[in-house]
Amino acid sequence: MRIVYSEAKRIKSLYRPFIVKHHFAESTTNDVLTNNHRQMFGEDLRQPNSLVNMCVNGKDFYALATDRLTDLHFVGDTRCLPLYRYTSDGERVSNITAWGMQQFHERYCDASISAEDIFAYTYAVLHDPVYRQRYAADLLREFPRLPLYDDFGAWADVGQRLLDLHLGFERADRYPLKREDTDIEASIAKLRADRERGIIALDDRTRLSGVPAEAWRYQLGERSALEWVLNQHKRAQKPRDHSIISAGFNNYRFADHKEQVMDLLRRVCTVSVRTMELVNEMEAMAR
Repeated sequence: MRIVYSEAKRIKSLYRPFIVKHHFAESTTNDVLTNNHRQMFGEDLRQPNSLVNMCVNGKDFYALATDRLTDLHFVGDTRCLPLYRYTSDGERVSNITAWGMQQFHERYCDASISAEDIFAYTYAVLHDPVYRQRYAADLLREFPRLPLYDDFGAWADVGQRLLDLHLGFERADRYPLKREDTDIEASIAKLRADRERGIIALDDRTRLSGVPAEAWRYQLGERSALEWVLNQHKRAQKPRDHSIISAGFNNYRFADHKEQVMDLLRRVCTVSVRTMELVNEMEAMAR
């Protein structure tokens, strides 16, 4: 089968938490590229649509919003909850059902609550530490159920702030981590985290210090957000035919990307700290 390259099919996707990669969205080269993706993004998979990536039936429950196509195994097996969906005619419609809207309107006696408000409220609840602790066993084996807390507006507000933070992580402020360089010539990347000392060692020459303890607490599965960034920039294990691959394809050098990785780490550190501030705010609201 002949595959013709098309720039329109090269899209930025979220491969792992806070890891953006280019993806060639051609159905013949993808194990899973189905009508579900077109229901979430329409015919143009590059157009944004707010999604909540959520893991159930797994080892750890998590939820992370993005506006891009994501990998099926984002963190474990992922389910996506889109704010909008697209019909076969290409029309964009709300993914919040009329029945669901009615439950919120009646519970809060407020017909002005919108689908966007409910989406933000849902995102907040999925991050609520009290909710996660109370229903921990259920969240690992079945689809989450949504409690209707008092003060809908406060929860929707926190949820919207979380959405803005996570969707815009590439534009987040850089956390003031201190860069420390030695005179040693850089070697193979280390990309190791020392949580207790608040240090990230990039290679033999450069490290970042001053990582607050709170940043490590923001977990997505078995790793913190910062550790996802470090993990995805490490050199892959050598394949059996390493010499052939190295000669023809493997031209990756961490030194070429170190500045961008440090920039991303600073931004994700800010996202992590602010996320935990909002989580602490929700914990106080829920008790």
